[in-house]
Amino acid sequence: MLFSFVAFLMLLAIGSVFSAASSDEVAVKENSVLKINLNSPIREVGVDNPFGGFGALNSTGNAIGLIDLKQALANAKLDPGIKGVYLQTEYPQTGWASLEEIRNALIDFKKSKKFVVAYGEVMTEKGYYIASVADNIYLNPAGALEWNGLDAEYTFFKGTFDKLGIKPVIFRVGEFKSAVEPFIRDNMSEANKAQTTSFLNSLNSHFMANVAQSRGLQVAQLKKLADDLTIQTAGDALRTKLVTKVAYYDEVEADIRKSLKIDEKKKIDFITLSKYENAKKYVEEGSTKNRVAVIIADGEIVSGKDDDNIASDRVAEQIRKARLDDKVKAIVIRVNSPGGSALASDVMWREVVLANKVKPVIASMSDYAASGGYYLAMGARKIVAEPNTITGSIGIFGMVFNTEGFFKDKLGVTYDRVVTNTHSDFPSFTREMSDFEKNVLQQSVNRGYEIFTSKAAQGRKLPIDSLKALASGRVWSGVQAKANGLVDELGGLDKAVQLAAKAANLKEGDYRVRYTPEKKNAIEELIKSFTGDEEEQLQAKLGDLAPYVKYLKMLQRMEGTQARLPFGLDIK
Repeated sequence: MLFSFVAFLMLLAIGSVFSAASSDEVAVKENSVLKINLNSPIREVGVDNPFGGFGALNSTGNAIGLIDLKQALANAKLDPGIKGVYLQTEYPQTGWASLEEIRNALIDFKKSKKFVVAYGEVMTEKGYYIASVADNIYLNPAGALEWNGLDAEYTFFKGTFDKLGIKPVIFRVGEFKSAVEPFIRDNMSEANKAQTTSFLNSLNSHFMANVAQSRGLQVAQLKKLADDLTIQTAGDALRTKLVTKVAYYDEVEADIRKSLKIDEKKKIDFITLSKYENAKKYVEEGSTKNRVAVIIADGEIVSGKDDDNIASDRVAEQIRKARLDDKVKAIVIRVNSPGGSALASDVMWREVVLANKVKPVIASMSDYAASGGYYLAMGARKIVAEPNTITGSIGIFGMVFNTEGFFKDKLGVTYDRVVTNTHSDFPSFTREMSDFEKNVLQQSVNRGYEIFTSKAAQGRKLPIDSLKALASGRVWSGVQAKANGLVDELGGLDKAVQLAAKAANLKEGDYRVRYTPEKKNAIEELIKSFTGDEEEQLQAKLGDLAPYVKYLKMLQRMEGTQARLPFGLDIK
């Protein structure tokens, strides 16, 4: 105990030193290049890791904050010391809407007439989507470029439950509410296949159109290259003009030196993203009297005050504080969620509605804002989504697992009971429920669906029949949601902030943007660097089995009726 206490004090002391050092302003040398490595998880809010760049000590805290990255690019655009950006974007770990925001930030940076170059030994299509805006794209001669189109893959567990003797009992509304399919099917239903085909093609069309525009190519040509699996080597990528040069890293550096007009033997002054965050700020923040509060809701929707998910008590409190704060003139709810608890979603929706009565509330959708994520957004005055946001999925479901067969046949465990009333043990996980009991649960889900759709119709100012025609759990892309009225505007977080400021009659320079939650402090990240992030630990210990343990943990967090996307949806 004494050793642990002393070690803890030492951690605090070391963390304080690193935290103080990391807060000092970093000097940017003349003729510097901002070096951005995007081969990490990209999340809405980054981490303030005091050990960033210190080798083995930097065991965690590697997630890149989307907001931090965009702010750095906006600042670098105005920074006279920064002459260009070097991108390493081979396999970014994030969704397509986040990629869209990064890509647009790079396009804006290029307005400064500074260069952007991208290099990779290999590039996935996600990595290439960002790299496609670069002035020069370099691919290693022995490397490869993925170019075969997008696919959406679902994971199914019915066979596992059959082997274990576990019977999922499902209650849902809507033919497209496919979140339960992994537990009762071993493949996609026709309805699910139809909706997935629809939104995936929408995402792919947007992806191809933007790449074609950036590279001066035709969409039909790009689609044919994917259909024919033409891109097999770095030379194929060069010949088809997807990259501008096949080169090794030293050759890339030689070209950068030419752009900087420096001697071939002089070292390039690269500055990393983590260091540049502490550089001199050239973007003016605006008046401190007025604020636009951006409340970030990232993760699964659960009840309580969980820091790692969208916890209803915590987020509701943040919205309430912003509503009661006289300095806050407008609120933006930034949603990145596949959904979760219907009850928790409703708790937060109520605070959005209350806030919207006294000041404008705008919803900004990130990679996902579906089901419970849409529930959270639909009370806002306007909803903004990226063209490749996954949204909709307006519907709910309930699920009970009958484990009687598993415990009896696999473990030899049996149950017996005494009750005071007919249904005292309802709902039970260790016996078959009666048809009457199943009907009670189904009616509860039906009521939840009516509440969800009626509030959505109210928020979108649509007749209930029109809203229900868009519901039934169907998933839409941002482009599709804009066309059918579930979304008002296409764009990113910056556009949502601009709309919020305009609705509050604030002009540019009259307000500051404040984000909640802020980065975790250095002490928290110091301790976390020794304990490790749960998801990173799972990946390190279990490898390819990690996602399945993650799904199990999702099931453990599920309480009550759920409003969420299918488990294991992976678009790549």
